[in-house]
Amino acid sequence: MQLKRVVITGMGAISPYGKGCDVLFGALSSGQSGVRYHEGLDAFPEIGSRVAGIVSGVDMMEVPRKHRRSMSPMSVYALLAAQEAVAMGGLDEERLTSGRTGLILGSTMGSVHTTEEVFHQYFAERSLSQFTPMTFFRVMGHSAAANVAQTLGITGRVFAPTSACSTSCQAIGMAYEAIALGKQDIILCGGTDEYHPLTTGTFDSMLAASTRYNATPSRTPRPFDKDRDGIVCSEGAGMFVLESLESALARGAAIMAEVSGFASTSDSSSIANPEPLPLYRCMQLALQNAGKKPEDVSYVNAHATATLQGDIAEGQAIAMLVGKATPVSSLKGHMGHAMAASGVLESIACVKMLQHGVLLPTLNLETLDENCGAINVLQTRLEQAVSLVVKNNFALGGINCSLVLQAYEA
Repeated sequence: MQLKRVVITGMGAISPYGKGCDVLFGALSSGQSGVRYHEGLDAFPEIGSRVAGIVSGVDMMEVPRKHRRSMSPMSVYALLAAQEAVAMGGLDEERLTSGRTGLILGSTMGSVHTTEEVFHQYFAERSLSQFTPMTFFRVMGHSAAANVAQTLGITGRVFAPTSACSTSCQAIGMAYEAIALGKQDIILCGGTDEYHPLTTGTFDSMLAASTRYNATPSRTPRPFDKDRDGIVCSEGAGMFVLESLESALARGAAIMAEVSGFASTSDSSSIANPEPLPLYRCMQLALQNAGKKPEDVSYVNAHATATLQGDIAEGQAIAMLVGKATPVSSLKGHMGHAMAASGVLESIACVKMLQHGVLLPTLNLETLDENCGAINVLQTRLEQAVSLVVKNNFALGGINCSLVLQAYEA
């Protein structure tokens, strides 16, 4: 069976830096940290971390009430990112509603804020009187996907993957495969998450949240650094317009990059601590899917969350794949870990790097931990041609995911 080539024709982003892909990449390029002291964590003295990457510059009222009433912040973030991607991709209403356009959008779970509100009232009054249908639409697991599909009028296939840190990377991969097989012509895909102290608290309970830099938030997280001390949780949303090459050419769409490979595997050795070999195998399979070899890789965008064990396992896996010559960096040093949105936000930055011929460094990396393998982790901006990127996301539960993004060639 002849598979279709899959290209990227639109992107949209809501990040700790604000609204828009250009805002995101501008902040990353200038070495700006999106991490701040978060006063909301002061109410939880049992949590050691006080830092987070919180979205700014977004007004919930931008969304008309008839749509907004069933949305929590993560659905609003996703819709705004989708609207930017749709506008950039030049998709009109007829194409969105044609049945040949789909949506694959995931989150870690439904709205934690809304769930908290429901149970606060329930435990205080032993009443569910406030649990309305609109409340349910905010807490259901596919809330963001359903809300975005309803608002944009999408009538094609809609999926809502939930795989923590790998969610949006899997969403992109699933969209790539569906389009390559001819199941849809166009798919909006990505991930979204809203911040809640429970997110930081969860990692803090596993001794995996950053706690030593509360007084100097811009110095954390520190991927691959010997003084790293854990994850900084953040929030946001990102969306791609993926499209078959023939569809993009037929409608004269501007092509930004190509998705040429994808792999997702499971590491069954541990639910929490990754091993290098399964991570290596995932990257290797993605390259094989793209018909590429390790020597073709221009750059590896690492998942690297600044946890002690995770960075070591991934660094050693990357060393097994490409050795020390190929540049590597993690963008979580800039904006923290946006959970289900992290993969797509970082992939948007990768597309920008492909377009601009620049590789961005790992913010806060001062001294490379030698246990992270013999790899070339960038500490300064590098101007050079970029043709092919391997993008990693590895989630708790052993859910591994790698994408291959490359410059488009006719």
